[in-house]
Amino acid sequence: MHQIIVYEIIMHNLDNTDMKILRALQADATRSAAQLSDEIGIASASCWRRIERLEQEGIIAAHEAVLDAKALGYEVEVSLRVTLDKTRTDAFDGFIAAARDIAEVNEIQTFLGRVDVRLNVLARDMAHYQQIYRDKILALPHISDIEALMLVSTVMDRQALPI
Repeated sequence: MHQIIVYEIIMHNLDNTDMKILRALQADATRSAAQLSDEIGIASASCWRRIERLEQEGIIAAHEAVLDAKALGYEVEVSLRVTLDKTRTDAFDGFIAAARDIAEVNEIQTFLGRVDVRLNVLARDMAHYQQIYRDKILALPHISDIEALMLVSTVMDRQALPI
């Protein structure tokens, strides 16, 4: 029930023009406000003000370049599911702080359940992954159990939200 109410409150603040702007930015965030305004059919200044408001409200979280890991030589991607030693009160904070310092870890997620944390690790090849795993991952504090899942292929990677 709370999710529906929150969604309605958020969606209530966005009109059709805001939604058009968000859809257009998700499709191609490199377009300028002038290009967006032409596409959407509003004045450039109005489009810019709306984009600024959407940023201030936290709806547009960032403008960023998405790099292709394989094009940069990272051929191996491994998802590590980590269970922490929950007898330690500082297990989560200590583990996450240390994991953030590993350059090859590009994503950290926490969960409720048997698995506590998921790390996504990028490596150039298997030898590089083994080095990262032995020298950096196994040195992380408070690990009780760890399971590695090697990515074979990405079937779908949808970054856009269904708006």
